[in-house]
Parts: sequence; structure tokens; C-alpha cells
Amino acid sequence: MISSPQVGRLVLEDGRVFEGRSVSPGTRFGEVVFNTSMTGYQEILTDPSYLGQIVVMTQPHIGNYGVQRAVAESRRPWVEGFIARRFTHTPSSHGSEGGLIGFLRQHALPALEGIDTRALVRHLRQSGAMRAVLTSERADIPELLDEIGAYPLMEGRALALDATCDAAYEVAPMEGRGRWHLAVYDFGAKDNIVRSLVDRGARVTVVPATTAASEVLELGVQGVVLSNGPGDPEPLVDVIGQVRSLIASEIPLLGICLGHQLVGLALGARTFKLPFGHHGGNQPVKDLTTGAVLITSQNHGFAVDPDSLPTGCKVSQINLNDGTVEGLEVPGRRLVSVQYHPEAAPGPHEAAVVFDRFLEGVGAS
Repeated sequence: MISSPQVGRLVLEDGRVFEGRSVSPGTRFGEVVFNTSMTGYQEILTDPSYLGQIVVMTQPHIGNYGVQRAVAESRRPWVEGFIARRFTHTPSSHGSEGGLIGFLRQHALPALEGIDTRALVRHLRQSGAMRAVLTSERADIPELLDEIGAYPLMEGRALALDATCDAAYEVAPMEGRGRWHLAVYDFGAKDNIVRSLVDRGARVTVVPATTAASEVLELGVQGVVLSNGPGDPEPLVDVIGQVRSLIASEIPLLGICLGHQLVGLALGARTFKLPFGHHGGNQPVKDLTTGAVLITSQNHGFAVDPDSLPTGCKVSQINLNDGTVEGLEVPGRRLVSVQYHPEAAPGPHEAAVVFDRFLEGVGAS
């Protein structure tokens, strides 16, 4: 049984307070962002890219189909807090292994319902993502505001180093050793990146974020994938140096989300923080060569500055909402770099072709 909820609060750094019902108790600080996905809340909760963030869902009813282990994107939730207009207390799905509220409580993840999420999202769109605290335990607003002010900004936080794996490990297709051997740098990788590659016949060695490029090349891999991950890419100076070495080696390379930003930085570009980021499964991306438009899943707060790109590197895809860089290419190089998530779970799946394009380059090596 889920006990009756208690009063909970979201306190923003600009002093605005949203009061609602706490369905999972606790107190956590983080940067507040909103996600426009209609489904996939468990994938969102277990996406390591959300480390350091409190997530607000724009879909008003969350938890309808419960939770199940098979759809998790990592071993545990990574978000700092979770907010919805209403959480479903009794899920309705033949595949459900439990309710969302119980899952949130099991992982001591503070969650709040009953607030006007439309007003909160409009405020974030106008004022930008900001630091906050979600709490069911405290009502001392002035003191909380002081603590929010001391909480670190997302800029300058190398959170990928906290989200990476502790040691390398291998995942292979059930039917054998695989058609290709690939390395995936884990900066907070979603499991579906590895699944997508293995399902296409690859044997994958996942390596920690700090692994030297020389070590990866010594594995004899035929291609390298730079995964998604949380935080600011610019403080990852050593990692950027390793990506630069991988590019120089001319091994086929795929950068996804944070990996895409690291590719841009390794090529000599700069990145910048977006006002409220791109978080959701409905981001339109246009390919500048073909004119085709993909509807993509995205989760990031930083972007590559197109004006800082060096000669020889060009923008291949853009976001149709705000014109930001969604793809990079270097003519003559087997390099695929995309800001969105081709492994999108639960979808949309239009961008999965990115994996096929990358593996074509691997096959040509």
C-alpha cells in the first residue's frame, strides 16, 4: 500500500516556490529541467545523463504502465528528483512488475505531484533551467535559498566522470563473437546504445571514460563509440585529448550526445549552455544534405557553437526548433557525430539509421 502523501515543495533559486504532494519523501538539490516525452519515464529515470538534475514531466499522467526491469537504461535511477502533475498509484499493464511510486520510494528518490506543471514549465522556458531543491522535510525557505545558491552550477561540472563504469567489460551477440569488435566509451552510457550495436552483430567492449586512446586501439577494435553522459563537456580536458587522438588515428568514430560535443571540442570548436536544453522525444532534426527531417529523442543542456568550428568541419544537421547543431562531419573522415539519441528508448526510432551508417564505415575499414 502507498501511504497518504504529505506536503512537498520545489524551491527555485529565483525564490519561486511550488507546493504539492510528496509521493516519495526526501530532500535533494539539482538543476530543474523539463521533459516533453509522453512515455518512457523509467528510461528517463535511469538515464545517467540526468545526474545532477530534477526532472519535470510535461505529460500530466505519469506511471500508468508501472515499471519493469527490462526497460531500464542503467542499473539505477540517476535523477535527483521527479515531478509530475499526477502519478498513477495503480498501474495498468500486463508487463508491470510494480508501481512507479514504489520504485521511487525503493530508490529513495524524492518525487512531487499536484503542482501546476504547466506554470512551472512556462517559468523554466522564460527564465531558463535553474538550481532548486525538492523537499518533503523542510519549510525553511530562506535557509533553503542560501543552500541553493551554494549548490554548484551545471557549467564546469565534469559529471561524466561520476557516471562512468568502474572497469571495462564486454557484451557479445548470443550467436558468436560478432561481425565487428567495437569499443564504447562510457560517459554515462544508456544500455540501449550497447544493445543497438550488439543487435546489429557487434561485439562491444565498454571502457571507462578515462581510458587512454592507445589502450582502446590496442584492443584491436574496428570502431569507437563515444556515449551520452551528464554535465558540461568542456572540463573533460583529458578525455578531449583522447578523442583528439582517436580522430587522428582515423578509426571509424561515432559520437552521441555528450560524445558529439566532445568530438566538436576535440576538433577545436567550443560548446555553450542552452537556456533550458532539449529533453524529450519530439525534437525535429533536418539533414542539410538530403533535406530529410527526423523526429528524435534528446537529452542535453549543452551544444556545439557552429561559429567556432574549424575549417574542414561542417554542420551536417540542425535542430529545426532553434537552429542548434545536431550533426557534424569532416569530409574524408569516417566520423559520425550526432547530438540526438539514435538508440532512443522507448522511441522514436527514425534515427536508428545512424548506427547503420556508422557500421558501414566500420565495414569499409
